[in-house]
This record gives sequence, C-alpha cells and structure tokens, in this order.
Amino acid sequence: MDTFTHDFTIARLGECDIRSPFTEPYPFVPDEHRVLFRHYLEDHDQFITADGTPLSVEAAGPRKMIYFNPADVHAAIVTCGGLCPGINDVIRSVVMELYYRYGVRKITGIRYGFQGLIPEYGHTPVELNPEIVKDIHSLGGSILSSSRGNQHIARVVDTIERERINLFFCIGGDGTMKAADLIADEIAGRNLAAAVIGIPKTIDNDLNLIDKTFGFDTAISEVTKVIKCAHVEAKGAPCGIGLVKVMGRESGFIAAWATLSHNDVNVALVPEVPFDMRGEKGFLHYLEQRLRRRQHAVILVAEGAGQDLEGTRNVRETDASGNVKLFDIGLYLKEEINRHFAATDMDINLKYIDPSYTIRSVPANAGDSSYCHLLGQYAAHAGMAGKTGMLVGLFNNEFVHFPLKAVTSRRKMDPGGSLWLRVLEATGQPASMKN
Repeated sequence: MDTFTHDFTIARLGECDIRSPFTEPYPFVPDEHRVLFRHYLEDHDQFITADGTPLSVEAAGPRKMIYFNPADVHAAIVTCGGLCPGINDVIRSVVMELYYRYGVRKITGIRYGFQGLIPEYGHTPVELNPEIVKDIHSLGGSILSSSRGNQHIARVVDTIERERINLFFCIGGDGTMKAADLIADEIAGRNLAAAVIGIPKTIDNDLNLIDKTFGFDTAISEVTKVIKCAHVEAKGAPCGIGLVKVMGRESGFIAAWATLSHNDVNVALVPEVPFDMRGEKGFLHYLEQRLRRRQHAVILVAEGAGQDLEGTRNVRETDASGNVKLFDIGLYLKEEINRHFAATDMDINLKYIDPSYTIRSVPANAGDSSYCHLLGQYAAHAGMAGKTGMLVGLFNNEFVHFPLKAVTSRRKMDPGGSLWLRVLEATGQPASMKN
C-alpha cells in the first residue's frame, strides 16, 4: 500500500497549563480536532498513513488552555520578501488579537525583514499597539517594510534570545517559510521557550498545500482592470495588440484566473505550458492568424513563461533571495512581435503594459482583507498555545496548522487539469503552440 509521506505533527513548546482569558462559553478548538487531508479520498490508499488511519491535519483556533502567560509575552512581527496586498491587514489583526483578546502588551515590529534582527544594519524596531495599527489596513505595502536575502540564522536567533522574544510571527513566502523553519530549529537546539509562527504570503498563490494565499484575490481584481484597458487599446487601432505581463514566476495561477475573470484575453502564456515563437504551430504564427481574422488581440503573459525560449540566457543569475533572475518575457515578446510583423504586409499597433509593482502595492480588497484578518487571529491563537515551527493556512476550506517543513515548496498548475482547459476554452487558443 502506498502512503503519503508528509508528517503533519505540530511541535509545541510544552504543556499548556494556563487558562485562556477568553470567557466561556466559547468555541474552543481541541488539539484532537482534525481536518481530513482530502474531503473525498478518491485514491484511498494514497491518503492513508502507515498505521492505517486517514491522513489529517490539526485544526486551527483558540485553545482552552494556553502555554504563555500573556503578561510575560514579548511578541515580534516581521515581513519579508516582495510586497503584497494584505500585509498590513495581517499585522493589524495579530496586534489587535494579542492586545485586546489575550492582554499582551509588548509587541515589537521588526523593520526591513530579517535584516532588522541583525544589529549591523541599524534598523530600529518599532512598538506596535492598537493605536499605531488601527488604520494601516487602508494602506498598501507593509508599515514594517521588507527586504530580500538570506541572513545568518544563528545571529537572528541571538537577537531573539537577547531581546527575550518568545512569540515570533513571520509573514512571507516560500523563502521566508524556509528561513522560519531554520529559525525554529535553531531555537529548539538552544532549548529556548520561543514559538515561531508563519503566515504564508505569496501573491502568485503557489504555496504547496495551501488553498489560497492572501493578496491573490486582489491581484486578480487589479489585473482584470488592466486587461480591460488593454482590450480598449487593442480595439482602438487597426491590428491593435494589447500585451500585458503579470506576476507568476513558476506558476500561472494569476494569468489563468484573470483570463477567466475577463474573457477579452485571446492568448494566455504561463510557465507550465512551453511554447515556440516561430513555426507553423508557434505563437507568432497563431497571433498573425488571429489578427488577420479579428483585427485585434489581447495577450496575457506570466513573468515566468517562455524562460526556455531560444536566445535566452542559459546560465541564470540569482537574486538576494536565491531566486533565479528571469529574463523579461514581456519586453522579449514586444520586440519579437514587432520584428515579425515588420517583415509582413501588416502594420500593427502594439501597446505593452506591465502593472506588476502597481498591483503589489495596492491595499487589499474586501475579500483579501477579511481573509487576512482571520489569518492573523488564527496565528495569534496558535502562538499563545505554544505551537511552533508551523504556519496557519486555509486547507479544504478550513483553517489549519501545517508544519513549516510540509509547505516550503511551490506548486504548479496542471496543464492537463480543469483550470487550464477552462482557459483554453475562454481564449480559443490551441492547446499547444509547440512545433
């Protein structure tokens, strides 16, 4: 019998022997409350553990007994990686929950990511309280700012130990969750009573096992506005082309869902589906056919699409976070499209739009804002209960605890799955643009 190999056990600092300050009756969640790995176990064998029980994860929520005495807690919050709609909403929610519901009075904001825990950078931490965070959900970005790049884990934990931080919230993406996992391991190795709680942030919605990451809904809403503009530009001139580049380093979820949210996209290009530029089945040939037939086209391309095309660099540099630096597929397509049609009898009018940083910087929409509020609450509950080395996330439409090690990888869209098939139906593009 095949078994799923992930261990979803959540580490904790010790026994919880302090009564929660929440007044009963209150819907406390016991540790025994589990969420099945799949609501419907189609492949039954795959989701059965070695001892024969269905695979499940720990449900999130307030515990009746907690580990930390709120009067003794020094909580800290850090935001890392790229900006994303909703970061301030999460910060606000964590602060409000800790301060008003648990009575925690010492909450510190770490500025400029993990750099803020390395003294040489000189980033002074800030006090966080309800008065400071009350209106930040109306702002984009992060009031704590952010940074990329690896920092020395032992030195990070040195600061956590020196400042007597015992509740550490890390808001970030895949790289941040990996770093948080290493920090939790270092803390455990030193036998410190400090909990590390991750709150997953990736606008691309590509974190393994998590149903949805915050910022994604806002991104779709904002991209849809840009698509409308590109469509107007494309139809406003003979043989008009609206070319829009959106986020999506390794996964094309934003491009796919934005295409479905606004049916004016005629070609969607994503990292999971390779394509050729030239040839009878290539992208340029299809685009020319489209223009001759309909006189306009809207192209939506994810930033990680086409990275294997001929003429791109074979040896790639990496950024401060260790991510491969992508060549600019948007500018590449713009140049290749112009070059191709210059050799034909068609005069095109191409407008190129890259709204990526604009989208990352806007405040969260209503859906993301409410989701962020819940994430912050559940993170506070987990931390006060002494959970550590874990993150909170939405799974099977329920909030759960995942060990950091189980989630630190990216997921990709299935080119043979229903989502991509719906995209093909919406655009009318061929299933393959490979010769």
